[in-house]
Amino acid sequence: MPTVTSITIQTTPSDRDAQPPRFSRTPVPHIELVAGHGIQGDLKTGKNPDRQINLMSAETLAQLATEGFSTAPGQMGEQMVVSGLDLDALQPGDRLRLGTALVEIHSPRRGCSRFEAIQGLSPKLAAGRMGQMAFVVESGAVSVGDAVSIAAGETV
Repeated sequence: MPTVTSITIQTTPSDRDAQPPRFSRTPVPHIELVAGHGIQGDLKTGKNPDRQINLMSAETLAQLATEGFSTAPGQMGEQMVVSGLDLDALQPGDRLRLGTALVEIHSPRRGCSRFEAIQGLSPKLAAGRMGQMAFVVESGAVSVGDAVSIAAGETV
């Protein structure tokens, strides 16, 4: 059964001058997702309506690590990692139940402007394997270890 294996949030402003460059993400054991908003308490929440939650696959992260990417929690820019589910195969409109929350996939993730500086590798090398961006359509709690399921036909 697919599960949530990692959750990270941004609790401090990004230090654009940090050396080495890195995403400002802190691993946490659980979060609250807020419908139409994102992760409660995450500094990036609400700043871009198309970026409510970043999801990546644990299996993809393992592969990217063999290719030289830094895949420590949050260092690919992801907020949540799921194992046992090919997130990159999901399509816009697909819905996932994460813990008690419901999210809807809206687009594949792409590397942001800081990705190459942080990784030292072009985001093109990970194109199509960076997971998905999703909207939170139903608020709920999500913890590391929670089950993940495709919510076929589920509506809010």
